[in-house]
Amino acid sequence: QVQLLESGGGLVQPGGSLRLSCAASGRVFRVNVMAWYRQAPGQERELVASITSGGITNYADSVKGRFTISRDNAKSTVKLQMNTLKPEDTAVYYCNADLSTRWNEGLSSYWGQGTQVTVSS
Repeated sequence: QVQLLESGGGLVQPGGSLRLSCAASGRVFRVNVMAWYRQAPGQERELVASITSGGITNYADSVKGRFTISRDNAKSTVKLQMNTLKPEDTAVYYCNADLSTRWNEGLSSYWGQGTQVTVSS
């Protein structure tokens, strides 16, 4: 059974920084795209940033220049460094990974349980 385990959320003042981490545990054969999504109250879940196994990154316009996504392929981990945080970044952040658990299995999408990020003075 594969799980995505997130850590690093919390309360921070505007202008501050946080780093989120996510690790895939269990039987993992291959990990393709890893990403972070977020969902604010009353809003739909949105893509924040993604990174391919080759290191190609993609960011939402609202976080470009402030957030950085990175991954360690050997450890099946992904991190999100968030700088210059704004109140509108407040949301539950979810880790997502497209991965397979066996050599002859296609990719499936897995989600973490979510971690709360609150930006407030």
